[in-house]
Amino acid sequence: MKQEQQAQSTSGRVQSITVLGSTGSIGTQALDVARGRGWRVAALAAGSNLERLEAQVREFRPGLVSVQENVLGEARARLSGLGAQVIADPSEVAAQRTDVVVNAMSGLIGLAPTRAALEAGQAVALATKEAMVTAAHLMWQAAAVGGGRVVPVDSEHTGMFQCLTGEDMADVAELILTASGGPFRLGPDDLSAVTPAQALRHPSWSMGPKVTVDSATLLNKGLEVMECASLYGLPLSQVGVVVHPQSIVHAAVRYRDGSLKAQFGPADMRLPIAYAIDAAPTGMQRPGDVRGARRGPEVPPHGSWPLLGDWEFRAPDLRRFPCLELAYRAGNAGGLAPVVLNAADEVAVDAFLAGQIGFMDIARLIERLLDETPAGELSWDSLDVADTWARARARELCAQGLGNSTGSGVQA
Repeated sequence: MKQEQQAQSTSGRVQSITVLGSTGSIGTQALDVARGRGWRVAALAAGSNLERLEAQVREFRPGLVSVQENVLGEARARLSGLGAQVIADPSEVAAQRTDVVVNAMSGLIGLAPTRAALEAGQAVALATKEAMVTAAHLMWQAAAVGGGRVVPVDSEHTGMFQCLTGEDMADVAELILTASGGPFRLGPDDLSAVTPAQALRHPSWSMGPKVTVDSATLLNKGLEVMECASLYGLPLSQVGVVVHPQSIVHAAVRYRDGSLKAQFGPADMRLPIAYAIDAAPTGMQRPGDVRGARRGPEVPPHGSWPLLGDWEFRAPDLRRFPCLELAYRAGNAGGLAPVVLNAADEVAVDAFLAGQIGFMDIARLIERLLDETPAGELSWDSLDVADTWARARARELCAQGLGNSTGSGVQA
């Protein structure tokens, strides 16, 4: 379907954005930033939360909107008269010309729109961590084909981007990500009996259930390690993690001369979102191609934020949180292993929240799937095959109580 192309800014300043996943946490905060900066919203892609989407369309008046296929008819009825064309293809929304595409779609459903945006030459502020975790070299290929650019949105990765701006990647000894430690940082020693309600009580951030449980297992930090290595073109051995409960320091870089450079600030996601959007038009076309952003007005106002208090840094406890080590294992294995890790974790978290498996079974399930993952080259086709196999196998093992039956494996 042919869409009117929006003129891209030639002033170096962002004037219009598209938001994919607009009704979720990152999407709504991106729209908060757009509201404060006065950016025009060219297009939105949402799921099925039509009440929130309708309010966004009424306020921002985008020309193009995407929703899930199963609510397309209802969405067209609700949004008629508001000037937006309503479709069911977020990839078409992602390819429509604008200054920056903010991709806040979680899960593998965010991969196709990321690919479409990069192949269309778009600047992407990327919050879909699965894109760089499961399909990094495919994403860089898409950027090379179309001239698209990427800047990460996560607070840790945006912090790292700022620490690396103006530096030579050859001078980098180590990239350091910080982790809050989650709700079980101080105990209990035996995590086998913790409940979903306990795992969902994050001490620092307000996030969705999946990400919150991943933070409790430290798997989320493992995914960020994999994403960080993919973004900046370094081996996993040069990406470290420290537990920092205050969540003030978001990232640090250790240089070969021994110096450290860190980025820190309030725990407010609108700050990294705003920076990423500002930086995206001159962002990365290849790993480590780091250029900074022109900073816009203060959004939100944190000028009086006090530089006070105690900051703690500790090593992560891999005995109690083995998922972090499993992420390093999958990242080092490469190929289909990151795809299987991601799929196994999604199934495991759902099963844990449903009371089907225990908290420590999440790591056991991921390890079992990694043990069964065959060698194979990553492609768009093999990614889909591996993901489908891993989800089916993980559900089978959950139903069996993580028994010892043998799976058939995935053919890459």
